[in-house]
Amino acid sequence: MSARDLGVLYPFLQEKRRDGQALDGALLESVAAKARESRQTNAQFFKEQASVLLAAARAIASSYEGGGRLFAMGNGGSSCDAAHIAVEFQHPITAGRPALPAVNLAAEIAMLSAVGNDVGFEQVFARQIEAHARRGDVLAGFSTSGNSPNILAGFGAAKRIGLVTVGFSGGEGGRMRSSGVVDHCLVAPTGSVHRIQECHVAAYHILWDLVHTLMADGRGSAGGRLQP
Repeated sequence: MSARDLGVLYPFLQEKRRDGQALDGALLESVAAKARESRQTNAQFFKEQASVLLAAARAIASSYEGGGRLFAMGNGGSSCDAAHIAVEFQHPITAGRPALPAVNLAAEIAMLSAVGNDVGFEQVFARQIEAHARRGDVLAGFSTSGNSPNILAGFGAAKRIGLVTVGFSGGEGGRMRSSGVVDHCLVAPTGSVHRIQECHVAAYHILWDLVHTLMADGRGSAGGRLQP
């Protein structure tokens, strides 16, 4: 029996095939639209935030040169960013670049659950900063909304001790941008959590490269040493 005969006898089969093709077309267009949005958001982010990124890199490089350490914090998907930035500094993939001390505060499950249970989840990062950090260290915090209470509390504790604070946020920056406890606030210009996190990943990869470049240059100049 031919396809035409099947279409006559069972028209619903052909209709489903057409619906499937239409769905595939719509999904492919969605892929293209999201990729386009990601590129545009990323380009706008770095156009607006390049000077903030460089200032943060200079502060982190200065901290490391003075014997400081980097601490990182985040919730949910942003805790993965905290883990990622810590690994980047501890385990440099480019030959000749030194391993630098970095701690992911979201990794201590026993500490997180103890503080969360006994005191409150808002204090899970602040308590660790109070216990481990010292003046001149760096705290990097990730919150796509900029309003996570435990991230803000962590930054507050860091500022009381004398840490350099670097925030990664999105949208309008939330309380992270307006609180006065974040020295360098990198804000992705979108309300999409996915696009925000994509900007954050690119930002701390570049931040890592800038820090190593600045540390390698005795004059503090980034000229000619950046990796492609």
